[in-house]
Amino acid sequence: MDRRDTVLALLALAAAPFAAEAQPAAKIVRIGFLPFNLATSPHVLEAFRHGLRDLGYVEGRNVVIEYRDAEGKLERLPALAAELVALKVDVILAPATPTALAAKQATKTIPIVFAVAGDPVGSGLVTSLARPGGNVTGLSVLSTELVGKCLELLTQAVPGVSRVAALWQPGVVGERTEKDVLKAAEVAARALGVRLQFVEARGPADIDRAFSDMTRERAGALTVLGGGSMLFAERRRLVDLAAKHRLPAVYTAREFVDAGGLIAYGPNFADLYRRAATYVDKILKGAKPGDLPVEQPTKFELVINLTTAKALGLTIPQSVLAHADEVIQ
Repeated sequence: MDRRDTVLALLALAAAPFAAEAQPAAKIVRIGFLPFNLATSPHVLEAFRHGLRDLGYVEGRNVVIEYRDAEGKLERLPALAAELVALKVDVILAPATPTALAAKQATKTIPIVFAVAGDPVGSGLVTSLARPGGNVTGLSVLSTELVGKCLELLTQAVPGVSRVAALWQPGVVGERTEKDVLKAAEVAARALGVRLQFVEARGPADIDRAFSDMTRERAGALTVLGGGSMLFAERRRLVDLAAKHRLPAVYTAREFVDAGGLIAYGPNFADLYRRAATYVDKILKGAKPGDLPVEQPTKFELVINLTTAKALGLTIPQSVLAHADEVIQ
């Protein structure tokens, strides 16, 4: 190596640290997470994290998740949504209808993704499923369509039942959606030859009274209409009260059966949260929420708890068991 080459080599070594410093640091994205009650559903958060990891996002390395948990109190959602907006997060995951509505009220610019909205159009979250418009998109759980199927399964599992209580939480998914769900339940009940008793529970304090009303009206079975965040959060209590009052019950999420409920038919919530991560990824890479169509469930599960059936003195017909995705012994 001659003198000129030596000088050039020394200059290159001296410049190396400065070149390294000049490289832009990897961008750390910030995701706001606005759940209704995280303590009752930690598995869905893990499903969302799993979806992010599959896409290359690792907490503490290239993504930070800002958590604002309403802890089961709907009245806290507007303030918590405002906090996430003030933090200027890149995108907000507001999983259910009430949380997404609160986020939408708080910002018209930060992208919002929902994971389990019952009727995004009817509740006013999006303009249409194909072209959401605005800053909101995500996945729908088709709560209206599930009502009839759940009632059908209940009448098959409990032959001869003539009166069914329908427990629902008003004021959560929007007036239009509520009307559609209740109408769908009435139409399905009429076709199946059963009478429905609609029972409201706006908050946890209403649940004991609701079951007393069912007993007084001599309901022979129970269906819990989907869309109520509080009802989902209180699922173990609902399952226990159904057992206490000896009411065979059907639900729209397998989590109820995992808690001891009889039958559940509906989308896999964990799968929806994993898929919500793909929406977040697309938005972080430049996609506009209004251009991302709202997706519907691709995976439905029928889960039956035979231990609960035995405790109720029920024998689930083989024709129903044959269609189950999972039977809990």
